Amino acid sequence: MKRREFLKRAGLAASVGLAAAHSAVAGPKKRPNILFVFSDQQRWDSVECYGSPIFKGLTPHLDKMAADGVRFANSFTCQPVCGPARASLQTGKFASQTGCHTNGISLLSTEKTMAHLLSDAGYHVGYLGKWHLASDRRDRPGARAFNCRTKPVPPERRGGYKDYWLAADVLEFTSHAYDGYMFDRAGQKRLFPEDRYRVDAQTDWAIEFLRSRKGAPRPFFLFVSFIEPHHQNDRRCFQGPRGAKEKYKNYRVPGDLVGTRGDWKKEMPDYLGCCASLDENIGRLRAELERLGMDKNTVVLYTTDHACHFRTRNGEYKRSCHDNSIRTPLIACGPGFEGGKVVDDMVSLVDLTPTVLSAGGAKLPGYLQGRPLQTLADGSAEDWPRDVFIQISESQIGRAIRTKRWKYSVRVPNPRRKDPVGEYVEDFLYDLQADPHERDNLVKDAKHADTRAELATILKRRMIAAGEKSPIIKPAES
Repeated sequence: MKRREFLKRAGLAASVGLAAAHSAVAGPKKRPNILFVFSDQQRWDSVECYGSPIFKGLTPHLDKMAADGVRFANSFTCQPVCGPARASLQTGKFASQTGCHTNGISLLSTEKTMAHLLSDAGYHVGYLGKWHLASDRRDRPGARAFNCRTKPVPPERRGGYKDYWLAADVLEFTSHAYDGYMFDRAGQKRLFPEDRYRVDAQTDWAIEFLRSRKGAPRPFFLFVSFIEPHHQNDRRCFQGPRGAKEKYKNYRVPGDLVGTRGDWKKEMPDYLGCCASLDENIGRLRAELERLGMDKNTVVLYTTDHACHFRTRNGEYKRSCHDNSIRTPLIACGPGFEGGKVVDDMVSLVDLTPTVLSAGGAKLPGYLQGRPLQTLADGSAEDWPRDVFIQISESQIGRAIRTKRWKYSVRVPNPRRKDPVGEYVEDFLYDLQADPHERDNLVKDAKHADTRAELATILKRRMIAAGEKSPIIKPAES
């Protein structure tokens, strides 16, 4: 079969190198406010409007946001672990480019973030919640070991969020569901109110911020970063609001978890309780924008850093190529995102960086690896990629691409060996059309050798476009 014909049938993208295709999206005459709401470790099927909910009626406010705005049906992270995903989102680069390829590696002060670029464009920029980009576990070129996991993040490590700051570098180390603290712009502790659930308290402070901006001369960009529904590390469990265990005990078991072990049977009700609280508070934020008269001129974005497989793919909750690690909810509303539209194209977390910058009328640097989602929302996008690229770390050194039909992943066989060539071995191949829950790994199936070869070609191009050396990819051992 000729390559072009194969690509057309398989729904694959032959072209990467997206930087050359960037063009700024013209913003409205009056620049909008931008409110970015970010959860942590949230599955796409925790949101009912995605069509296969774990619990019906869990997310009425996100469903309403989708009905008012735009829902992206095929949204994926570029890095299924917290710190690297956040670094990619803030900069618009892949982890191989920022150097933040694992947790515990700080974002270098030389990196330009959305905050820097929007500030240069005249925005009041603020951050509230979990940062996870300030501490270094080990030395690396340009940085020394530094620990502020339970201390204030110094201004030079805040990624350009200079006007408003109320955050903790690693929020799961400074708080629990009903106690804890963050640090304000001056480095002073701000305690969560007694007996106030963490999501509610953070939203209280976000609303406080919104009220302070009413009538202000500059538009604002506020990034609100929740830790929910991430597990509470030191207690080794998920912590929903009180009553969650009983309220959400009768859930639908997602197909990817059926027949598996993991800890989902015990933890799912609290996980869903976290998701319900997030939904309730997105409703509070949107209601406050309406009350303040800001709703018509505020872009609201809602997504997460990665998903959650409940220890069914490895010993943790993410860090794998599978959809229950990488597939995420993504909903936008406000200027540029209206009408209840559903976008079916493949979308990556790195697309959100140019999306935010375009909303604010900021210049798009040529190094950005994504494209503005406004072009998908208004139908003007041309040659949009038919695949997303994923880099995987900590559990392995892995690379993957995901198309509508195929999942193809490779890994370094011996990650401890320093290999300047970049040698990988094929790890997974899934036909998502026939096997949506990724139970049948076809990576050694001779009938799919041509498919693997085509996907390997695309993956190599993606890796090179992300600043990596041209890799050698070997077949999986039979």
